[in-house]
Amino acid sequence: MLHRKLLKMAIGTVPTARFRSGVTERELISKESKIGRTMFGPIPRGHQREFFCLDEHTWIWYESWTDKATSRRMERTTRYEIHPNCVLKIQDGEPYKEVTGEELYNLVLATRQYFATVADKVYGRPLAEA
Repeated sequence: MLHRKLLKMAIGTVPTARFRSGVTERELISKESKIGRTMFGPIPRGHQREFFCLDEHTWIWYESWTDKATSRRMERTTRYEIHPNCVLKIQDGEPYKEVTGEELYNLVLATRQYFATVADKVYGRPLAEA
């Protein structure tokens, strides 16, 4: 899970005492997601948004909202899979698509900001500036 990898990156080790204190991996992912959901600006009223790192190769973007025209609840889950030679974007019912150009650039910026903010706010260990 990200929190273990992030702690290893941030402080060089994974302090096991932190995980024995009753905080589950699910709770840590939830805390990370609360930060991730705010990274792309204000969330419109009636929307729910999640953005988090599921594991070292998978990022999840989830958004739900009510369609104003039909009053139906809509939702979309986007999974970004990180591979050695590309990043794939998988969305509900759509064919896999390679992420390129501006979208790839924005994803890289978002993941860097996510790592830095989560390291500081969830784990209390700011990442050193590279």
